[in-house]
Amino acid sequence: MTSSTVSLYLDPQIRDWVLFPITVVMILVGILRHYIVLLLQSPPKKQPRAAIREQRALIRSQILRTTSANSPLPHHLYHSISQHLSQAFADGSYLRDGPPKGDSPAAPPNPLSDPSQMDGMMAGMKTQMVMMVPQMVIMGWINFFFQGFLPFPLTLGFKSMLQRGVETPDMDVRWVSSLSWYFLNFFGLNGLYRLILGNDNSADSSRDMTTSFAVGATPQAPQAQDFNKLFNADRDNLAFAEGLYNWVGKDIEGRILKKYGRL
Repeated sequence: MTSSTVSLYLDPQIRDWVLFPITVVMILVGILRHYIVLLLQSPPKKQPRAAIREQRALIRSQILRTTSANSPLPHHLYHSISQHLSQAFADGSYLRDGPPKGDSPAAPPNPLSDPSQMDGMMAGMKTQMVMMVPQMVIMGWINFFFQGFLPFPLTLGFKSMLQRGVETPDMDVRWVSSLSWYFLNFFGLNGLYRLILGNDNSADSSRDMTTSFAVGATPQAPQAQDFNKLFNADRDNLAFAEGLYNWVGKDIEGRILKKYGRL
């Protein structure tokens, strides 16, 4: 009795001299890349007190607004804080550079003048370089030393990508090039990196490649926040939140007596 399916066996020489070397090299390069990224990262610089106050004022206003429908503050306290923040936003009291001078609108902040944002852009460029250079070297190394084909079961959808350049259109898709094993490791070793280096690792090149293609190949300067516009917009939100105000302690005595059966 013969079987209708044909089994495809992997040559031990291919396994020992092609699959294992490519996999081991890619694992070692990923681990080395992780530690290089850690060495290139600079400690975050301390922000000036005025910048922290600017951010915290906006956060304080957001917390006040989000809790307005079930606020723990009595109405007079809530109204006093809301009016104080609204007036301070109108006067520009919390702005890093102080209130705007005169009637001329404030100039938009220049992201290149902020050292922290420049450091972030430089860190992104370094990370992309550490990601791109090793992968280009590995791909050239595989194309030079591992020419030929590796038997590995895949569906027909991978044929155009993994057998590119192979002038045999009738070849079974299970026969793929050595470069395809590189791509399978490229996208499949993240679980092993998480096991060795932890969840927050820099060895997964596929994640950085996806981010690079999403935002563009060239890192751009981050957009600086215009807190003057944010404060002016938040004044309207504070006024709207006052209309939704409800004190959580309203009629608390009656509710407690009703809950315990005393009323």
